[in-house]
Amino acid sequence: MVEQGVGARLLRKEDDRLMRGRGEFVGDIRLPGMRDVAFVRSPLAHARIKGIRIPPEYRDTVFIAADLEGVKPIRAVSGLPGFKVSEQPILAFEKVRQVGELIAMCVADTRAEAEDIAAAVEVDFEELPAVHDMLLAKRPDSALLHEHWGDNIFLETFVDVNMEAAYDAPIKITREISTARQSMAPMEGRGTVAMWHKRMDQLVLYTGNQQPHIVRNGLSECLGLEQIQVRIVSPDVGGGFGYKGIVLTEDVCLGWLAKRCGYPVRWIEDRREHLTAGANCREHHYNITVYADRDGKLRGVECEATVDSGAYSSYPFSACLEAAQVASILPGPYDFPSYRCRTWSVATNKCPILPYRGVARTGVCFAIELMMDAIARETGLEPYEVRLKNLVQPEQMPFDNITKKHFDSGDYPESLRQALAKIDLPALRERQKKPEADGRLIGVGLSVYCEQGAHGTSVYAGWGIPMVPGHEQATARMTPDGGLELRVGVHSHGQSMETTLPQVAHEILGIDTAKIKLVHGDTEYTPYSTGSWGSRCAVMAGGAVATASRELGKLVLGIGAHLLQTDISNVKLSDGVVVGPSGSVTLQEVAYTWYRRPQDLPPSVDPRGLEVTIGYKPVRDSGTFSYASHIAVVAVDPEMGDIELLDYVIVEDGGKLINPMVVDGQIYGGLAQGIGTALYEEMNFDTSGQPLASTFADYLLPGPTEVPEPKLGHMETLAPYTEFGVKGLGEGGAIAPPGAIGNAVNDALKSLGAEIRHSPITPRRVLEAIEEAKSTARAKAGEGVLA
Repeated sequence: MVEQGVGARLLRKEDDRLMRGRGEFVGDIRLPGMRDVAFVRSPLAHARIKGIRIPPEYRDTVFIAADLEGVKPIRAVSGLPGFKVSEQPILAFEKVRQVGELIAMCVADTRAEAEDIAAAVEVDFEELPAVHDMLLAKRPDSALLHEHWGDNIFLETFVDVNMEAAYDAPIKITREISTARQSMAPMEGRGTVAMWHKRMDQLVLYTGNQQPHIVRNGLSECLGLEQIQVRIVSPDVGGGFGYKGIVLTEDVCLGWLAKRCGYPVRWIEDRREHLTAGANCREHHYNITVYADRDGKLRGVECEATVDSGAYSSYPFSACLEAAQVASILPGPYDFPSYRCRTWSVATNKCPILPYRGVARTGVCFAIELMMDAIARETGLEPYEVRLKNLVQPEQMPFDNITKKHFDSGDYPESLRQALAKIDLPALRERQKKPEADGRLIGVGLSVYCEQGAHGTSVYAGWGIPMVPGHEQATARMTPDGGLELRVGVHSHGQSMETTLPQVAHEILGIDTAKIKLVHGDTEYTPYSTGSWGSRCAVMAGGAVATASRELGKLVLGIGAHLLQTDISNVKLSDGVVVGPSGSVTLQEVAYTWYRRPQDLPPSVDPRGLEVTIGYKPVRDSGTFSYASHIAVVAVDPEMGDIELLDYVIVEDGGKLINPMVVDGQIYGGLAQGIGTALYEEMNFDTSGQPLASTFADYLLPGPTEVPEPKLGHMETLAPYTEFGVKGLGEGGAIAPPGAIGNAVNDALKSLGAEIRHSPITPRRVLEAIEEAKSTARAKAGEGVLA
C-alpha cells in the first residue's frame, strides 16, 4: 500500500479538480435572477464630497450612503494603549481618503451596464491636500486624514532593553533602509456573490476568503444581523496571502443590497480595481543602528521604524499589526543584550495596508540582514562568520529572546552550515577576484530568518483586535460505509489541506485518504475558527484533526470490542481494522453496525456514536518557530543595472513535515513572491496620492524565467509543544529572499563602494547607487587635493 500518513509525499487530492478546470471560484457561481454591481469610486485621494448627482432614470438602481440606513461603518480596533480608531464608511458621504474609495453602488443586469450607470453619476469634490508620504505625514504641519485625531498616527510603540550598555561598542553602523509598498497579486481577485434566502431568513454570502467565520462576525456587526442570519461560503480560492483576509466594504454593500432587493447580486473585482483600490502591503522605513565588537559580536540594535498603514484600519487585523510587530520581531534569530525600537503606524491617503505573506518579517529580515553584512564588511569577516557568532545556539533551546519571544527548538547554525555546503563559497570568492568576460560582477548574499507561526491565545489577546485564536476545533464523523468526513474552520487558499489533513487522520485511524473528505469554507457546517493566517493550519487544524481522530478511534474500539466479544482493553486499531485476541473487524463493519444495525449494540454503548467535535491547543501557547537560511548568488551588470539570479539555496526547518512535497511547493511559491519583493514589485504614488500602476504592464511580477529552481534542504527539529512536532512554515519562503538578494547585490558592488538599501532592487537603483559611490569617491579625492 502507498504510504499515506504523516511524512508521506502524497499527491495532492485537489489537483484532480483544479488542474482539470473543475474548480469552483466565486466568479463561477451563477444564481437565478442574479444581477451585477459596479461602484462609483473616488478619483481623488483626499477630498470633501459636496454633492452627488444621480440621473433620474437611474435613481432606483444607484445607492449612496444615505440609502444604507442602519448600516454601521467598519471599525477594527486594537487594545494597544494609544491606538486611534478609524471608522471606514461603507459608502463615503462626507469625504474620501483614498483613490478608489466607494461612493455609490450601481446595479444592472450585466457588469457593463452597471459600469455605464456608474459613469453617469456625478460627484462634486473639494480637493484636499493628499498625505502621500508616511514620513511627511508624521510632521505637525501635515494635512490630517482623521481631523479629530490631531495627527496622522494610528499607534506609536516603544521597546527599550538596556540600550545604554551598548553605546561603548567599538563599532557603530547606521543605515536608512526602506521597502516599497506592494500590491498583493493572487491569480484570483476578490469577489462577492450575495443572496437573501427568504425561507431561511438568512444572508448567504459567497466570497473567496481565508477567514469565513471572521467575515461573518464583521458582516453581522455592520449590517445589524444576528450571526445565525449570516452564512459565509468560501469556495475554491485562487490565492489569498492576506489579501483575502478582511471584511470588505463591498461585502457589506452587497449583503445590504441582496436583503433589500430580494435578488442575488454579484461583484467581481477587475484587475484595475485590485491594483488601484485594493489593499497594499510592505511599505516600511527604518533608521537603524547596530553596535558590535571587533570580533563581529552584536552588542545592540537601535531602530526607529515607520509603516505606512493607509487610510483605514482593516477588520480584523487593525492598522497596527505590521508596525507593532516590527518592534517585537526585529531581533530575528540573533542573541544580543541591548535593544531599543520605536515604531509608528501612520495614516496616509492610500489604500489600507494588510499583513501579506510573511507579514512584517520580510521587512525586518531585510533590515537586520543588511546590517549583519555591514558588520561583516566593517570587521573584515565573512558574513557567515558574523552570523554564526550571533545566532541563537541549539544548546540554548528553548530560548526566550530579548523581546520575550519563546524559540521552541532548532539548530540555526546548522541550517546555515548546510546551506553553505550547497554552494562552493571559496570557489565563488576566487571567481570574484577575476573579471567576468561580460563585465558583470558576481555577488553572494546570506539571509537567515525565523518565523513565529501558529500564534496562540495569549499572543493575540494582547493585541486586542477582533481576532483572538482559542481552541481550534475539528469534527471527525465516520460515514455508514466506513469513510471519514472531517470538518474544519480553517480554509485552504493553496495550502493543500484536502490532502494533508486526511493524511493526519490516516496516521491515526488508518482509513484510506481516498475515503476521507474534508469539509471547509462554509460557516454553516464547520466549527468556529479565526481561519487561515500566520502559518497556523498544519499546527492548529492538524492538531485538532489528530485529537478528534484519536477520540473517534476510542469510540470505534468500543463498538469493535463488542463485536469481537471482548473487553476494550484487549483490542487495538491497526491499519483501519479493529484487532482483538481471536479476530478482527473492519471499520466498515463497525460503522455499519452503528448506523444500520443499532439493535446489535449493547445498552452501554457510547451515545456519541461515531462523531466527535473537539478542540486543540499546543501544550504551550507561544507559537512555533520555523526558520531557514537562504543564499543567493547573483551577477550584476554595472553598466545596465541588470541582476541575474545564478543560484539560490534554501535550508529550512519546519519540524515534522506532514507532506514534504507540499512543503516544497509552499517554499517555491514563497520564493517567487520573495523575488518579486526583492527585484520587481513596487506600488508607487504621486504627490496627489494617485497610484501609478493600474495594469500588470506597470506593476511588474516575476515570471518563470525570473524564478530559479532552488537547491532545497530540509531539517526536521521536532517542535516540543505540538502534535507530531509540526511547525508552521507556509510564509517562510517569502521572508528571506529580499535580504539574501540585497546582500548578494551589495557583495557584487562592494568593489565599487556602492550599497543598496531599498527594495525592490531595480536597475535604476543599482545605477544610482553606483553613481552615488563614484560621486562620493570624487568628492573625497577633491578633498585630498585641497588638503
